[in-house]
Amino acid sequence: MRVSVIQLNARQDRQTNVQNALRLVDKAAEQGAQFVLLPECATFLGGYNQYTENSESVPGPTSEMMSAKARQKGIYINTGSLIERSSIPGRFYNTSLLVNPQGELIATYRKVHLFDINVPNQVTETESSVVLPGDKLVTVNLPGFCLGLSICFDLRFPELYRSLALAGAQVFVIPSAFAQATGQAHWHVLQRARAIENHAFVLAADQYGPDTEGHMCFGHSLIVDPWGVVLAEAPSEGEAVLVVDIDLDQVSQRREQIAVLKIRRPDAYSRIENL
Repeated sequence: MRVSVIQLNARQDRQTNVQNALRLVDKAAEQGAQFVLLPECATFLGGYNQYTENSESVPGPTSEMMSAKARQKGIYINTGSLIERSSIPGRFYNTSLLVNPQGELIATYRKVHLFDINVPNQVTETESSVVLPGDKLVTVNLPGFCLGLSICFDLRFPELYRSLALAGAQVFVIPSAFAQATGQAHWHVLQRARAIENHAFVLAADQYGPDTEGHMCFGHSLIVDPWGVVLAEAPSEGEAVLVVDIDLDQVSQRREQIAVLKIRRPDAYSRIENL
């Protein structure tokens, strides 16, 4: 499977952002990519006070354009994420969509872990002030492999990826808008850890540069193999279209060599002796 991870900088105008994303999808398809991943917040990256005007339904304008592009190019497209309207006024979902080569919307994942952090003088954010959390994990069986969906801050919760792996996922997608301040310390370590501990491929598409509020994203989009080897990496700045052929046999090979999924002891994990 030839996969592509796209790095971009989404800004103020949703329509411009979507057209820019589609332009980069074209570049990936020209290089033979069969599966393309966009970053988190690919349609709009900015202040929560602008979410209402930049939100949309699913299906909706962005999913329809992505579906048309997938059908035109005969590829899978993971839309990264967009701001989906909920039934509650002023509240939204951070939603990732997957469309197939026929242009059909085949999976919807709503971000489970919301970006609520306070690192003084570096990053303070409360995504839950406007975004509702999803309540389920999602895997999708594609030709030749099983895909596990996630979004950005999910990366810090290894139990999510272990659950996806136990459900059969061999490839994790992690569309992100990872903060520069924390990315410098944690991005590479966490991405490689999720790959190594589950012996899975990790595709991580990140935003780069400032959002509309001036907050900086880290860039360094990655493709990591099941042994933790970085197969491709974008720079900290600038658009990038990473394209790599991944060998899914590596997943079963590594899972047989170090069979962590079989050796697990969930029966012991609930028995903690406090001395």
